[in-house]
Amino acid sequence: MSYTEPKEAFPYESPSDELKAKYVDIFKLSNPLPRRPVKVVFDKLVSLILLSVSLPILILLKIAFIIEGVLIKENKGPMFFYYNGISAGRLIKKYKIRLIKESFINKEAAKKHDWIAYSAEWSPESRTYVGQFVKKYYLDELPQFWSVLKGDMSIVGPRPLSVIHYERDLAQGNVSRMLIPGGLLGLGHINKGTEEMGKAEHEYVYIDRYINASSLSLLCTDISIIFKGIKLIIKGGGY
Repeated sequence: MSYTEPKEAFPYESPSDELKAKYVDIFKLSNPLPRRPVKVVFDKLVSLILLSVSLPILILLKIAFIIEGVLIKENKGPMFFYYNGISAGRLIKKYKIRLIKESFINKEAAKKHDWIAYSAEWSPESRTYVGQFVKKYYLDELPQFWSVLKGDMSIVGPRPLSVIHYERDLAQGNVSRMLIPGGLLGLGHINKGTEEMGKAEHEYVYIDRYINASSLSLLCTDISIIFKGIKLIIKGGGY
C-alpha cells in the first residue's frame, strides 16, 4: 500500500514579503516566547473542565469502537494513538482518536510515532464508521485537552504540526510554531476550508507578544476564537 502524502496535510505557504514587513519584529525572534501566567491558568482551568465534560463522550465513543470492531473485524483496534508533533519548538506527543482502519496504518512508521503512519486518513475508504462521525465533529481532538492540561499545548495557538511538517514550515520561513505553544484552535484553523487557512498565525503571535499591555486583551482574543471554533464544530465542518 502506498503512503503518498495527501496535499491536504500541508496547506501552509511561505510568508509573503508583505507579511514579513508587517510583523518584522516577529521574524527576528529565534527563541520561544515566555508564556503569559494568566493564559497558562486559563488553559489549565478550561482543559480540566472540558476533560470532565468530555469523559461521557469518550466512554460512548469507546463503546461504539468496541461494537463496530465486533461487527466489522477490519475496523477493530485501539481508540487512542499519538504521533510526535512540535509545540513552541519542542517535541510533544500529539494525542488523537483513531479514524482509520488498522489495515491503512503504516505499522513501521507507527512504531516510531511518525505522522506518516496515519496519512491515509484523508481517503474516504480508509475511515471506520465511527471515525467518519468523529472527524466530522472534530471529536478526534478531544484527547488534546490532556496535552493542554500537561502544558504541552494551549487552547488557542497555531496548530502543532508533525515533525516533518514543522521542519518544512520552518524552512519556508514561518516562525509561529517555534515561538508559541500549539493550540487546539487557532486563527488559521477557524478559517479551515478557506484561502485564509494557515495564513493568520503570525497575527496571533503579534497579539501575544506586542499588542497587550496586559493579558486581558489576549484572553478576549482567545475567547473570540474559541466561540468561532465552537460554531465550526456545531456545523460539522470536519473533513
